[in-house]
Amino acid sequence: MRVTQSMLGHNSLKHLSNSYERLGKLHDQLNTGKKITRPSDDPIVAMRGITLRANVAEMKQFKRNFAEAHNWIDNTDAALDQATEAMHRIHELAKRVANGTTEEGGKKATAEEIKEIKEQLINIANTKVGDKYIFSGTATDQPAYGGQINTEAVEIELGKGIKIPVNVTTEKVFSDDFFAKIDRLIEDIETDGDLQQHIGQMEGLINDLVTERTSLGAKANRVELMEQRVEMQEIMAKQLMSDNEDAEYEEVITQMVMEESLLRASLSLSARVIQPTLMDFLR
Repeated sequence: MRVTQSMLGHNSLKHLSNSYERLGKLHDQLNTGKKITRPSDDPIVAMRGITLRANVAEMKQFKRNFAEAHNWIDNTDAALDQATEAMHRIHELAKRVANGTTEEGGKKATAEEIKEIKEQLINIANTKVGDKYIFSGTATDQPAYGGQINTEAVEIELGKGIKIPVNVTTEKVFSDDFFAKIDRLIEDIETDGDLQQHIGQMEGLINDLVTERTSLGAKANRVELMEQRVEMQEIMAKQLMSDNEDAEYEEVITQMVMEESLLRASLSLSARVIQPTLMDFLR
């Protein structure tokens, strides 16, 4: 086949255009730090990037969920701690009057103090975090004491398909029976009733609170372990996303130097072989 000057010019311009295009992509990589600037640059990288970014976004959502779980558990534990302290005081007062170490006038003062502690326990039972009652099950807009009874678990998703209950309900603490036992103690103090029976009951209420705190502590440990795992998964997902999308500056610079050298050589050769056509194009 006869090779004409027109064919040489056309091929030279095609190669030069391709070279400029490759240089343009390398400049984009250097400026943006990314391998691609549009999906058409590399559809495989683009599709993998969509999946990896979705994974990172999911990990970030789980981390926000962990913050909410910690908030529930920490505030619940603090409330149960206060309730346990209050019940220890009631137990101490019950033992004192049951053992007959309190004078007649002292019994009235003791009953009044226990009434005050009961009010404190009601306030603890109706603890709110933000706008949510934390001992009201899923009915977080209702107070635990004096509101609608709800014993459903508040569950927070802390992993794909993994939901952890983070609350304690009045089924286990602050039930109607809980406060009824305190009321009966007060009544028997005021009417000189049988007080010995109440000592064991108050101990039982304390044990219920301690049991729930222990269970809550185990739950907190599990949440912390899961959080550490999610943090590691997020680091790995970000690394994979970086490996997939981020440009290697050293490699890009090396390729640019090579491409520029090839372009200069191509320009020089084309100028010598088809000088008139090339110079007309450049003008």
